[in-house]
Amino acid sequence: MQKQQIVVAVHTGPVTVAPLNALAPELIPGVRLVNLVDDSLLKDTMAAGQVTPAVIRRLAQYMTIGQEMGADMILNCCSSVGEAAEVAAQLLDIPMLKIDVAMAEEAVRRATRIGVAATVQTTLDPTARLIEQTARASGKELQVTKRLCVGAFDALLAGNTAEHDAIVSRELVSLASEVDLIVLAQVSMGRVADSLGDAVACPVLTSPRLGMERLAKHLAQLGEPVRTAA
Repeated sequence: MQKQQIVVAVHTGPVTVAPLNALAPELIPGVRLVNLVDDSLLKDTMAAGQVTPAVIRRLAQYMTIGQEMGADMILNCCSSVGEAAEVAAQLLDIPMLKIDVAMAEEAVRRATRIGVAATVQTTLDPTARLIEQTARASGKELQVTKRLCVGAFDALLAGNTAEHDAIVSRELVSLASEVDLIVLAQVSMGRVADSLGDAVACPVLTSPRLGMERLAKHLAQLGEPVRTAA
């Protein structure tokens, strides 16, 4: 009997858990998805304005725990700690995939003027860097416009989803007039983009579906000796 594949997803908050759980039966049927959540990873990163050594150590510990649980792959679910995840993954004997890599590659493939929107500065900058690095690797020149939805994340933490959605909506509509495509750096912004419809005059990409589709491909190719999935 073939062993059931296991993916351990490391989250820096609860908001990313439900979207991935919802996609799992469709995109990775038969795979056991285990979620490890520690919201202090994002809170400490935001407080410091950058990923700290302590955050990297904790992230590495969670990934190592995932490996010890029998995971076939680790899924990093937060762009704020994406660069730290690459460092932590060097301690693993199994592949690690960042949820936003496929989104960045799709954005670079489809557009030359790309907008990156986020409600948290520590997520905005790493996502923009990931897109720029992806473009350089493919030899493509492009322009990245960053847009921080100021006040939206605080509203969300306070339970005021209406204010969060209003701020994000306003910024996305404005940003769409300047770029060919928008990348949402945070999963929590996805439902706002969906609700805007034709009000946003350009394509909007989010990471959950693209990331899970990429995960499915890697699970099917686990025989390859890859440490960090791309």
